[in-house]
Amino acid sequence: MAVTIIDVAREANVSPSTVSRVIADNPRISEQTKRKVREVMDRLGYYPNFQARNLAAKSTKTIGVVMSNSTSSAFQNPFFPEVIRGICVSAHAGKYGIYFSTGGTENEIYEEVVSMVQGKKVDGIILLYSRVNDRTMKYLKEVKFPFTMVGRPYDFEHEITYIDNDNEKIAHEVVKYLQVLGHEKIAFIGGDLDFVVSIDRLNGYKKALSTIGLPYEEKYFLRDSDMKLNGKEAIQKLMDLAAPPTAIVAHDDLAAYEVIRYLEELSYEVPEDVSIISFNNHALSAYVKPPLTSVDISIFELGLEATNFLLGKIQNPNEAVKHHLVSTTLIERESCKKITTSGE
Repeated sequence: MAVTIIDVAREANVSPSTVSRVIADNPRISEQTKRKVREVMDRLGYYPNFQARNLAAKSTKTIGVVMSNSTSSAFQNPFFPEVIRGICVSAHAGKYGIYFSTGGTENEIYEEVVSMVQGKKVDGIILLYSRVNDRTMKYLKEVKFPFTMVGRPYDFEHEITYIDNDNEKIAHEVVKYLQVLGHEKIAFIGGDLDFVVSIDRLNGYKKALSTIGLPYEEKYFLRDSDMKLNGKEAIQKLMDLAAPPTAIVAHDDLAAYEVIRYLEELSYEVPEDVSIISFNNHALSAYVKPPLTSVDISIFELGLEATNFLLGKIQNPNEAVKHHLVSTTLIERESCKKITTSGE
């Protein structure tokens, strides 16, 4: 038979209401009484019914985590396990559970978020992406439901709490880094331009070229769709140019791994023939061949702070909007090399 709160109260020689207050860590209960009651709970194997408590308190003690794709495909990207690790650390500290979105399309994600909100399944939501014209984000804003974003919002930037990197700045710095190494023909492998992070990194690339006096040339830009359609052919076309790039900026490490594989199949060597640099600094990037130069964007911290911000909004719905840009670090490895320009 399951142990009840009445059994604990009887064994500890206190009232059931006192046991309930100990479970809630009520400051009005002395530390001595808390210790006594908790010892009895442990000895009897009593586990509080938090679901019932939360229902009474009109709280689920759960936060929703929404990814841009289904969980099955998202977890193939090393970004998501690491950002979720940060979310879990903060959620655990706040005694919150996590409810993952499982929608596989924009429409399914939207419908699931509406269900989370209207069904009161979660106390708040973290969007792990920022999409152009995203109706899920607009819905959460319209119904004034607590939410935060990992990524700069496409709309209403000054009205939404979010955490991000300065993606324009880091893309600018990456191009400058390559220019210092002597590179002038610098290609860019773009991400999906439905997402703000991809737009910002492309803009940073373009602005950097302008700043250092190099023209932006469309032939050096490969779109996400180009790579998905036939990546190897797209890379072959890029390297067949009359003036092929001596360096490639990839929008993230996964894209860089793919580019390196295609280059190897086409008999090009990195960095001897072309240098490669990217963003995110996944753990695997130190072990690919060659080890990849990449910008560490502090993925764990993105998840941690997004959750901290969300818990603050849950506890205080009138809390001011917050924006925070997480610092980044360029990790130099062996995929880039200095070259000598023709004028030297």
